Amino acid sequence: MIPTPKSTPTSAPTSAPKSTHAPKKLDDLLDSRLMAKLDAIDVVSRKIFAGKLQGERRSKRRGQSIEFADFRPYVHGDDLRFVDWNIYGRLDKLFLKMFLEEEDLSLIIALDTSASMRVGNPDAFDYARRLAMALAYVGLVNQHRVSLVGFSAGKMERASNLRGRRKAADVARWLLDREPEGASGFEEAMRLVGTSRMGRGVMITLSDFLFPEGFEKGLAMVAGRGYDHYALQVLAPQVVDPTREGGVNGDLLLVDSETGTEVEITVTPELLRVYHDRLDRLCGSLRNYCTRRDIIHMVVETSTPVDTLMLEFLRKRGLLR
Repeated sequence: MIPTPKSTPTSAPTSAPKSTHAPKKLDDLLDSRLMAKLDAIDVVSRKIFAGKLQGERRSKRRGQSIEFADFRPYVHGDDLRFVDWNIYGRLDKLFLKMFLEEEDLSLIIALDTSASMRVGNPDAFDYARRLAMALAYVGLVNQHRVSLVGFSAGKMERASNLRGRRKAADVARWLLDREPEGASGFEEAMRLVGTSRMGRGVMITLSDFLFPEGFEKGLAMVAGRGYDHYALQVLAPQVVDPTREGGVNGDLLLVDSETGTEVEITVTPELLRVYHDRLDRLCGSLRNYCTRRDIIHMVVETSTPVDTLMLEFLRKRGLLR
């Protein structure tokens, strides 16, 4: 049996250990230096919206914002507060002032809280939490509606409709309260997101995407739902290359972090070659699937500094500017 990235070397079946460097407060998730840099950027939607967001997306509908759009003749039942009395004084006719309607951009961050995320150095789950905090902060300071979804098998936890810089502490508390356990539950989580009324906008999924049941059905649940979807595949360096930093060698007992399944292996060059081939095929399959469905896929190694990812790579991929 060839080891998969979900298996970790150990002497006995154990649950995934908690990282000794796990964040414990907001500053651990997002320091003030990076926070100041993030104040100057915003989330970008590639799709066409009906709404106007921070002066960049102008609605074709008429609403009651402060930005004037046009006039139309008054009809019985219209709100008299919007009558232009200056025009009435000149023309002796009633006209109603019309305004551009503002519509929220929703930023949805889906965080994989399954046990397989608690692996590697730097730890994949803690890295994903720091990245989620940075992304949520950008949404909050730009007055977007931010929702977070944590998913593992049989368990989906949400924090919805957060807005404004002051909600950063609420986001941090929610992230710090999460702890990875169990299998992924990816398909069920995406079904619930796809059928919920969480608004239109940008969706970012942070996961290793190493699901035994596959990722196709889960991603299909949110395809065509009006989201600019980014699938950020968060992998520890030791998953990408088990030989890195001394790596693994010799006879090992591997325990699947989600199922507890055990397998004994002897690490050989041939076994490592097969492992790399399988991981490459999985990542390539995910990338191709995403491309066909207009989803942006990125492999993110946890050794990449979060500020570099935010300020350089995600800008180049069009998520931030």
